[in-house]
Amino acid sequence: MTDDRTQAEERNVQFEREALLFHSEGRPGKIEIVASKPMASQRDLALAYSPGVAIPVQAIADDPSTAYDYTAKGNLVAVISNGTAILGMGNLGALAGKPVMEGKAVLFKRFADVDSIDIELKTEDVDRFIDAVELMEPTFGGINLEDIKAPECFIIEQTLRERMNIPVFHDDQHGTAIICAAGVINACLLTGRKLSEIKVVVNGAGAAAIACTELIKAMGVRHDNVLICDRTGVIYQGRDDVNQWQSAHAANTDRRTLTEALRGADVFLGLSAARALKPEMVVDMAPAPIIFAMANPEPEIRPELAKAARPDAIVATGRSDYPNQVNNVICFPFIFRGALDVRATGINDAMKIAAANAIAELARQRVPEEVAIAYGVQHSFGPEYIIPSPFDPRLMEIVPAAVAKAAMDSGVATKPILDMAAYMEALRARLNPTTSVLSLAYEGAKANPKRVLFAEGEEEVVLRAAIAFKEGGYGTPVLVGREDVYDKLRALGIANPEEYELHNSRVSPLVPKMVDFLYARLQRRGFLRREVERMINQDRNIFGSVLLQLGEADAMITGVTRPFAQSMREIKRVIDPAPGRTAFGIHVLVGQSHTVFIADTTVNERPNAEELADIAEQTAAVARRLGQEPRVAFLSYSTFGNPAGQWLDNIRGAVEVLDRRQVGFEYEGEMAPDVALNPRQLKNFPFARLSGPANVLVMPGLQSANISAKLLRELGGDDMIGPMLVGMEKPVQIAPMTSTAGDLVTLAVLAAGGIAR
Repeated sequence: MTDDRTQAEERNVQFEREALLFHSEGRPGKIEIVASKPMASQRDLALAYSPGVAIPVQAIADDPSTAYDYTAKGNLVAVISNGTAILGMGNLGALAGKPVMEGKAVLFKRFADVDSIDIELKTEDVDRFIDAVELMEPTFGGINLEDIKAPECFIIEQTLRERMNIPVFHDDQHGTAIICAAGVINACLLTGRKLSEIKVVVNGAGAAAIACTELIKAMGVRHDNVLICDRTGVIYQGRDDVNQWQSAHAANTDRRTLTEALRGADVFLGLSAARALKPEMVVDMAPAPIIFAMANPEPEIRPELAKAARPDAIVATGRSDYPNQVNNVICFPFIFRGALDVRATGINDAMKIAAANAIAELARQRVPEEVAIAYGVQHSFGPEYIIPSPFDPRLMEIVPAAVAKAAMDSGVATKPILDMAAYMEALRARLNPTTSVLSLAYEGAKANPKRVLFAEGEEEVVLRAAIAFKEGGYGTPVLVGREDVYDKLRALGIANPEEYELHNSRVSPLVPKMVDFLYARLQRRGFLRREVERMINQDRNIFGSVLLQLGEADAMITGVTRPFAQSMREIKRVIDPAPGRTAFGIHVLVGQSHTVFIADTTVNERPNAEELADIAEQTAAVARRLGQEPRVAFLSYSTFGNPAGQWLDNIRGAVEVLDRRQVGFEYEGEMAPDVALNPRQLKNFPFARLSGPANVLVMPGLQSANISAKLLRELGGDDMIGPMLVGMEKPVQIAPMTSTAGDLVTLAVLAAGGIAR
């Protein structure tokens, strides 16, 4: 137990360091304001402000509903807190709550393309809080309340819902309740129960517990079949030490303790404290008990203990390292998305029930291929999968549509959706599936961890990446370096650095075998054995590549200490391109609603027609693994021969090669970038075979590709992944010299998971 505690403390220390670094590197915090209209010219400024702004001002004064047409109000949510109940940490004040509220704003944008701003109010006075929020109604399309302690949160939310004509939603209450209800629906389905018949024990009597109780009752659970317990015991009729929201659910029962309440119970909903549920209590529950242990970070009971006591149990927690995670991000971005899109005046029970049913139904559907591939397993509905993954891309279309329909049916929608199919299509187009697949790739790494070799193990950024890779549960880092690596790990807060596998060429017993392997490979290429010995002993890329070839790791990451071309030359002395494939590099631009793949950006200076076709085909395969339907454009300064030139034959030849291969994706060329990416330009060429803007850009040569990718990295607004090295016989990635620890972890996960292959 002592060793386990020491390791846990070590992980916490390292995670604390990484979290502070994450929040402070570059621009402090997690959000910024970006203009959605061009602001380059004097005319732009005249339209944006004076005198042009007077026109929409007058329009809104004449018709207030047009504020949704001429301002950002309709897609803007405020995340508001006073910091009195921060993440279960307690009352730490409004300012301390700001990182959490910024994080919530990021999640709104990431998962549902809802713009959000955090607002921290320095008051614990309920009336002042209510007045402050109410006065902001003209600014926002919705209000998300967060981390406000009970019972004040009940008063605040109810009063604001009555006074404001926009959605007000306390996520700590209702987000948890909706996900919990979805899981209960599916658990009951699996165990042959009806909601109207189940006996439920709710442990905890705070905001989330009350909300869960109210929602399951609204969905059909009988009032007299629910017992709520707090620290004192069962809340029964006649108890005089409870507030009005708790007493509303007081039961007519002679049971007084949690142990007594659980006898014969079908469902346990834990929203209380760590280890509150004992195995012996689980034994006394009904057959196939349903246990939601949602306390964080330590649940009321660990799933393995619950299963040991009752192997027939269905268990959910709030943790990501166990199946069936009750995660509010499955709900709150999407319920606001649907509410905003119909300009709902509030979020009512009908909308919450619709969200719960939609989430439950999604978990029962077949998991899409990109989700299954990223996880490395084929999830299917069952006891270990009653709640969908937070990164399931289908959430974006299914949940908002259900919420919007419920808002229309219940009369709170002021802008009904006339074509629901078109709306769902628009929702699909609103988010970039790559971001979901990248997130799923991390989950997949946890499900199928690999050994990844970090060849530059003496560099601090590499060590931080290796630590994050290990502590995140993505796999086992294998380090290459000298003895002082352990001292550097210790300086980074690792109490037992010897737990990290280290390969040192000076002392490794594998060196003779490695020399034999490499000499056999290079002896007919002009290398003497002593030269091979020197390379093995002195060059980390050579040493690491041979380790990879000998099976000491599943993938390799390098690149932060030397230019890409140099690292590539060293690696190719040991590792060849895969048989029948062209090795090349891809830069991936990831935006909020789009992904663009640029190839070849790193390897082939003047690829011929066959190589260009190979690059296109392999990049299309990577695009599909990242959730995209590839549309390939072979780029040129010329569009279909205008202007004419002498460097077009290879591009035209590549198109002919793909014609012969009859590949299953769209492609076209030669074409200029504006034609490939701008639909209005593409319309000038009705014979073109692309159905929409290209997302795979194959460059005619290394010079144009590398320059373009690096310009976009430095000047563009999108995130850039890569270069990803594709087509080698072993998974190896060469990171940019400017890579952060996060960049290295992403490349390690993509390499180990087979997305970059």
